[in-house]
Amino acid sequence: MKPRPAAEIANQVDGRLVGDDVIVGPDVVLDSRVVTPGSLFVATPGARVDGHDFVVAAGAGGAAAALVSRVVDAQLPQIVVPDTTEALGELARRIATSAIDRGMISLALTGSSGKTGTKDMLAQILEPEGPTVAPRGSYNSELGLPITVTGIDDATRYLVAEMGATGTGHIQWLCAITHPVIAGVLNVGHAHIGEFGSQAAIAQAKGEIVEALPSNGWAVLNADDPLVAAMASRTSAKLAWFSASDRDVPDARIWVGASDVSLDDLDRATFRLVGRTEAGVFDEPVTLTTLGVHQVANACAAATLGLCAGVAPARVAAGLNSAVARSHWRMEPHRLADGTLVLNDAYNANPDSVAAALASFARLGAARPGTPMTAVLGDMLELGEATQSSHEAIGRRAAEIGAIVLAVGDHAEDVVAGARLAGGEAHAMARADVADWLAERPGGIVLVKGSRGVGMETIVEQMEQREVAR
Repeated sequence: MKPRPAAEIANQVDGRLVGDDVIVGPDVVLDSRVVTPGSLFVATPGARVDGHDFVVAAGAGGAAAALVSRVVDAQLPQIVVPDTTEALGELARRIATSAIDRGMISLALTGSSGKTGTKDMLAQILEPEGPTVAPRGSYNSELGLPITVTGIDDATRYLVAEMGATGTGHIQWLCAITHPVIAGVLNVGHAHIGEFGSQAAIAQAKGEIVEALPSNGWAVLNADDPLVAAMASRTSAKLAWFSASDRDVPDARIWVGASDVSLDDLDRATFRLVGRTEAGVFDEPVTLTTLGVHQVANACAAATLGLCAGVAPARVAAGLNSAVARSHWRMEPHRLADGTLVLNDAYNANPDSVAAALASFARLGAARPGTPMTAVLGDMLELGEATQSSHEAIGRRAAEIGAIVLAVGDHAEDVVAGARLAGGEAHAMARADVADWLAERPGGIVLVKGSRGVGMETIVEQMEQREVAR
């Protein structure tokens, strides 16, 4: 954000300034370990730690002020509000509104899976057109999205907002901060089904993003997903459609698809980006650097969002061709010295994303006949009543593609049971033991996948550390 007096921030968020009226900015942070000189530290209460316990550390690290819900004994100006999360959202809303008034274009996207990869592609389509602010990693929550918005400055031309939800009204609240004029829904899957109860309820929540659009905006919808396609009736905005195939959508003002899709030996897609805008039809060659055929749908979604923002088709394709994965632990390939190919997909997991990862894993194995395959699968969280059956299903699927299954977490036995029902070899083990087990079987292909809360990335770190120690 543009640096400003602490008293101005206090006024914007209906807070009370305790201490000196110092200049604050440009950074706004949630973690005292990453404060920068002049930054605003936001103290938020959490399930494990309370940010108020780190206000002193934030001041020592160079923060100029803190946003708090209670005064802390610290030599640091503090803006006191009833709820720091609400206040952060209000600060972000004011920043975004001011930038939109100056001409910034606000884009948003949501979906059960693929949000982060699509967001990364879209940012790299837009950046050659003008200064772009997009989330780091998966900053898509009631805290992460406002932090992203505070990165806006006077030069920002595009804002890309990734929006997640674990309940009804969440996306509506996020849209009230960013006021998107272009918004897309990638898919409706099973992520967070434990909270929502059904896919229909997930669709209802995801569709809040198109309901927030103005009539002169663009709603970007997935023609391949019936639950997403049905959202067309929930918006007054203009409709743009995308598909992972070349199946046209008649009468669409903007339509994007993919034809002639092929995959190389690392499961990277080459295809023709085809479609139609109000200016005419286009056909552009694209080769992605990210792994998995599911990235084709993400690329088509990003392309459609870019076209709605006014980027020419050839420049959209150029952005996709040069785009790289910016967010860690999403099908990241690591080649170890012993010849093992590790696919680090440890950032998060739900039944749909695990199915996609296993499909890509299977193609990699098929391209390397005789190479041992091991699927290291951690818990998938927030699945409610579907927890046991979902874990059994991924174990079964991993065994069906010929992988040995190593299961980690509270639901490891369910994964193992599913794999063994399919006739596969499967073991439940502690996370700390996986790297040792794999070290005795070098040269294969290893997929590491699990929900963020399980910490599956540590397994890859342990494997790499063993390499260094040799």
